[in-house]
Amino acid sequence: MRTIRILDLDAARGLGAALAEILASAGGELDVQKVVGAGRGGEGAEVLFLILPAGLVQKPEPLLGPLRRERPEVPLVAVIGQATSDQVLALLQSGVHDFLVPPLRPFEVLPRLWRLLAQSHPQVPSVAKLKETLGLRHMVGESRSFLDVIEKIPLLARCEASVLMSGETGTGKELVVRAIHYLSPRAKKPFIPVNCGAIPTELVENELFGHNRSAYTGAVVAQAGLIEEAEGGTLLLDEVDSLPLLAQVKLLRFLQEREYRALGSTRLYKADVRVIAAANADLEQAVTQGRLRQDLYYRLNVIPLRLPALRERREDIPLLASHFLHKHATRMGRLEPRLAPGSLQALLSYDWPGNVRELEHVIERAVVLSQEEEQILPGHIALPRAECFDGPEEFRKAKARAVAQFEASYIRGLLVSCQGNITRAAHAAGKNRRAFWELIRKHGIDAEPFRPGSPPRPDNLPHHQDKKVLLRN
Repeated sequence: MRTIRILDLDAARGLGAALAEILASAGGELDVQKVVGAGRGGEGAEVLFLILPAGLVQKPEPLLGPLRRERPEVPLVAVIGQATSDQVLALLQSGVHDFLVPPLRPFEVLPRLWRLLAQSHPQVPSVAKLKETLGLRHMVGESRSFLDVIEKIPLLARCEASVLMSGETGTGKELVVRAIHYLSPRAKKPFIPVNCGAIPTELVENELFGHNRSAYTGAVVAQAGLIEEAEGGTLLLDEVDSLPLLAQVKLLRFLQEREYRALGSTRLYKADVRVIAAANADLEQAVTQGRLRQDLYYRLNVIPLRLPALRERREDIPLLASHFLHKHATRMGRLEPRLAPGSLQALLSYDWPGNVRELEHVIERAVVLSQEEEQILPGHIALPRAECFDGPEEFRKAKARAVAQFEASYIRGLLVSCQGNITRAAHAAGKNRRAFWELIRKHGIDAEPFRPGSPPRPDNLPHHQDKKVLLRN
């Protein structure tokens, strides 16, 4: 008999009674004790459910602090109403292991409870230990924006919250999702990544949900879908905005009810799968454009997690370059070369549209081209439209070049948002029209292509990433 206690601090909503009924449906395996108010706390319980009013969701520490000190080994599950992603993260950081939101349903409550009872709940590992344990040494970086993401991984791993990963191609989204999976209670179950943009539209439902024999011409045998393959584990849907709308409807139903129907089948199948979505596009814009259902977006976007682009954490470039030099020199069986100052300057000056993946490819190519030389020279660094330097650049010149790059990029961004209207753009920049016009002339920017109805000119358009295409593992 396992003792489960419900601490109901918001009895008026009736969630305590609903939760007790669900737990009682597990049979005689659970001793469910419901307490209204602070009561006996966590004494004697193996799992403690906390039904929290809105005020305690915003400021959980006065309640959770004593509970953690009293029984630090007892898993805490918060039952909350609507909460922002920041409030959810604050709960997790305060010691809550998982959380539930109404309506409470058995297929969501009971599997989480069994996993909590089955695992030991060690302390959250440090970032260094996390990297070592999961082989995340490839995720190199010390910038604050990068570490902010890495430090959230243990918190997200121990709960079942929906996570929406965003970030440009090559930033390492799949690595982060793998880390969440392998730190979670689902670690011994499958991790299935799939790139939705690489599946032909007519085969998406078949890939996700599978089919029965004779479901369509050529279906001579039944085939399991990705959801069935991921049973008990994690399914990563990358480029989720590429799913056709009909498949989005069926995916939403699965996320809400944890049930689906294979093609050609009249039977409903249940599955216990954590779905994490990822995208390199702006999903809010995809919703506005009708490419992504709004209700599906809200369901997936409980906790947003964005990986910064490499150009947003340039201070990590020397660390990453050194890491890749060591990796590829070791693989090729040669002494590790060092970067010449001009080569490092070239790497720091480039914008890296392909992010960390592109940097690794550039370093690998440089290791090959440098043969047995002791240094990676600027001539070994092959960057498109990038200037390589023979030596260190003077501070004054480097600053002038960086300022010029910023001004040109800033002006183009304003012209895009103001649709080429120079007066509006100047006002947004806090400059008079004449001074803003001089900046436009200084950088040789033509405002005409930014105006509605004008044909775009590639030189003046902001850079957009090509969508990545990954083969299904």
